[in-house]
Amino acid sequence: MAIGCGVTFVQLEFVAFMAVVFTAYWLLRERRWQNALLVGASAVFYGWIHPWFLILLYTSAILDFLMGQAIERAPRYRRWFLGLSLAGNLGMLAYFKYAGFFVDNVIEALGALGVTANLQTLHVFLPVGISFYTFQTMSYTIDVYRRELTPRRDLLDYLVYISFFPQLVAGPIERAGRLLPQVEAPRVFHVERVVSGLTLAMW
Repeated sequence: MAIGCGVTFVQLEFVAFMAVVFTAYWLLRERRWQNALLVGASAVFYGWIHPWFLILLYTSAILDFLMGQAIERAPRYRRWFLGLSLAGNLGMLAYFKYAGFFVDNVIEALGALGVTANLQTLHVFLPVGISFYTFQTMSYTIDVYRRELTPRRDLLDYLVYISFFPQLVAGPIERAGRLLPQVEAPRVFHVERVVSGLTLAMW
């Protein structure tokens, strides 16, 4: 799976990047600074080759962050806020994944009918991992809508959940109820957990 910085998970560049982030992360010690580092590292990781990818990522993230709070403040309009979340995210996903495909097929269909189409084919560049983070941000709003999750007010913690670079472009799609509590909790360094994590990564 290609990633935003132009390498893959099994290349030495990623290993070096991961090693630097890992070392800096544990040197910081304080959770807030660790989360700030993770957000910054995720932005570098995802936006290295195409920085405009970050606009889409943060647009989707902030949309659902605001919709989650709006659902809590005005519960009688919660369906409308959920609808805005779904429309914004699915609209963006549909455009980048299917706009070029749709135009190409319209041109071919008209050509089969003997009609010369002057439509210019859209060459839409598909952002890496857009499906993963789009569904992840929507799952947050859906969980808030269902009252299975309390909307978060800390944008930094929330952005770690959305943009966490080890799973940003290749999944899995993490539910907020599973990952957010880990983002919000203090961390303690355990050699056993590091060994376990490296073993899983190597496998």
